[in-house]
Amino acid sequence: MLSSNQNVIFFEQLARGDVAKVGGKNSSLGEMVQQLGGKGVSVPGGFATTSDAFRAYLAANDLNSFIRDQVERFDDGRLTLKQAGEAIREAIFAGDWPDDIRTDILTAYKELSERAGTENLSVAVRSSATAEDLPEASFAGQQETYLNVHGETALLESCRRCYASLFTDRAITYRRHHGFDHLEVALSIGVQQMVRADIGGSGVMFSIDTESGFDKAVLINAAWGLGENVVQGAVNPDEYEVYKPFLTNEKLKPIIEKTRGSKDIKMVYAREDGAMTRNVPTSKAERAAFVLDDDEIIELARMAVTIEDHYGQPMDMEWAKDGGTGKLYIVQARPETVQSRANAGTLKSYTIENKGRTLLTGLSVGGAVVAAPVCLIEHARDIDKFIDGAILVTSTTDPDWVPIMKRASAIVTDHGGRTSHAAIVSRELGLPAIVGTGDATHVLHDHQEVTVSCAEGDHGFVYEGFADYSSEEISLTDVPETKTKIMLNMASPSAAFRWWRLPAEGVGLARMEFVVNNVIKVHPMALIHFDTLRDEAAKAEIAEMTRGYDDKADFFVDELARGLSRIAAVAYPHRVIVRMSDFKTNEYAELLGGRDFEPKEENPMIGWRGASRYYADGYRPGFELECKAIRKLREEMGFDNVIVMIPFCRTLTEADKVLEVMEGAGLKRGENGLEIYVMCEIPANVILAEQFAERFDGFSIGSNDLTQLTLGVDRDSGELADVFDERDPAVLWMIRSIVERAHKVGAKVGFCGQAPSNSPSYAKLLVEAGIDTISVTPDSFLDVKGHVKEAEG
Repeated sequence: MLSSNQNVIFFEQLARGDVAKVGGKNSSLGEMVQQLGGKGVSVPGGFATTSDAFRAYLAANDLNSFIRDQVERFDDGRLTLKQAGEAIREAIFAGDWPDDIRTDILTAYKELSERAGTENLSVAVRSSATAEDLPEASFAGQQETYLNVHGETALLESCRRCYASLFTDRAITYRRHHGFDHLEVALSIGVQQMVRADIGGSGVMFSIDTESGFDKAVLINAAWGLGENVVQGAVNPDEYEVYKPFLTNEKLKPIIEKTRGSKDIKMVYAREDGAMTRNVPTSKAERAAFVLDDDEIIELARMAVTIEDHYGQPMDMEWAKDGGTGKLYIVQARPETVQSRANAGTLKSYTIENKGRTLLTGLSVGGAVVAAPVCLIEHARDIDKFIDGAILVTSTTDPDWVPIMKRASAIVTDHGGRTSHAAIVSRELGLPAIVGTGDATHVLHDHQEVTVSCAEGDHGFVYEGFADYSSEEISLTDVPETKTKIMLNMASPSAAFRWWRLPAEGVGLARMEFVVNNVIKVHPMALIHFDTLRDEAAKAEIAEMTRGYDDKADFFVDELARGLSRIAAVAYPHRVIVRMSDFKTNEYAELLGGRDFEPKEENPMIGWRGASRYYADGYRPGFELECKAIRKLREEMGFDNVIVMIPFCRTLTEADKVLEVMEGAGLKRGENGLEIYVMCEIPANVILAEQFAERFDGFSIGSNDLTQLTLGVDRDSGELADVFDERDPAVLWMIRSIVERAHKVGAKVGFCGQAPSNSPSYAKLLVEAGIDTISVTPDSFLDVKGHVKEAEG
């Protein structure tokens, strides 16, 4: 057995304090092997060459003075970066191994092979610089990695290539930018047993939401085959997100996001022509399937939390699944360097107006808006054609693109996920980026004027032309305390994480129909009666959307529960009031397959909507799916902070019928702590307040409908806009009356209408009326807080 020496150290003998010896990457692997192996974190075995070995290699080949000379000639302009880098790399690769280093590497490789029970073990050969993975300098992707290396000759060659990669053009530029002396930074090589991810899957994982900095989520990207495609952004991977606080409860599966990526290619082993890996197309079955099942997602997320807790900071990890054994491994872990260092005291909010048609959508990175012309570059050889300040549009990026990425105002790519190279570098540079659009290089063209918006949630949009937009810095310091609870109105799950830092006391209105319309897009009855659908085009589209579901109704339940869970996660443990679906018949008809199930009404605004649908034969099965989703959200995922609210409940008889249907679907008021509210938006709710309070735990005032029905004004009528007034004495009388009468019988009353969001001073009227909670749009939260504080004195 080889004992550790000045040239080679096995992982189990390394710890995170050994950065100077073996670099950040290898010291972290050693730390995990030593400290976390017994806590469920599996790391493939391996060894590291030391920084002393690197320096000895340079000295033995008399390279130090040569490298210094080439760098100086580059610095004073006598050589280009390309010329200097090429000369240094060629000199390092042409060097000879000192006998002791060569012997130690091969002896360690033989021992690693013996531990695995094989000869010439297939290994990953990774670079680990002594000034990388630091909080102030991530050095992501600066050096090279070689996969599926087997045999002594190939190993020594890959090790030399790793040494040479310390002087890639991008690494030289990066060190120069961060002020590191080129000869002070040494390189360690990590030689690690390959996980058979070529027949399994792999990806990247963060213990923090990479866009919002929401610290209670684990983000996982996954693709088939070896992980380089995910890192490089060559594929659009699956994306999963898990709520961390519930992971200690073995009974819960708090997966709050699960999006299937296209995963068009995968990287596998190659043994011909001297190549070590190659990309091949994935099968239709692989593209249609998720790489990880729910249990594997949870297992990985638990590893992420264990690693984060051990290091005491958010972490960026790479993982791999062995296709032979099914076992999951962590193959790298480093500190996350963007969101964990962001200013938590401010939020930046964007408003976009007069935007053109949507040209492209993809995953948003960076949370900003930019309007600029396009510069389309499809090949790295053309990067010298880039125009400063333009929007870089390309298929994918790798570290060689960083110099022009720094000169771009935004980035748009065909491929990649939130953990791809383009996404990571964009965050580090503070640029908005839209990745994984699919066809940006086909749709956009040079000099085209477009607006890139990454400020509307998880999805980014490329709009035609230059939109008008503005931004505002929102300070979260010195937010006043108020007796009246200020909550948020939320609709979009994809945008929920943007507002997690607001000190709100829950969500007063989460609109279920927004999730149905924007995420599910299918009428629930069309899923229940899929086989009898008459609309063949809709039927084909639904079949594609619900691939993998034997019972298509389960698609509705899963997607609705996950969509609402993102909102519930942001507010937990504060209450989240979810309003059951409140589409009008004309809106329901626009959902896929909806026309088969919706009547045509002259006045849908006061037609078959809200509670009246829930017990009717024409929609009751659909409402039962909504109830099933709420039950999954509360009981299987763990979000027992969710309260249910019934909209547009006209009569006490309706209330009784709806509660009966809910109880039959497993949602019984008071059971497992379930509270059920009712919207107060019809005069009958005020007139019979005490009787409604016997059936429900509280009221939430919807000012739009209450104003409309109190004044007899169509709220959508332009001609009557001056009559529609939420400050009208009759409307204010209704509000004061419901608060007073509800409080007398011990029921709570909140306000979730639009009025205080449009006019924060309206909040003063509500405080004077004695309201318990006011729920507003996130961008008006701080203004409303101030007005409430003033009204409370």
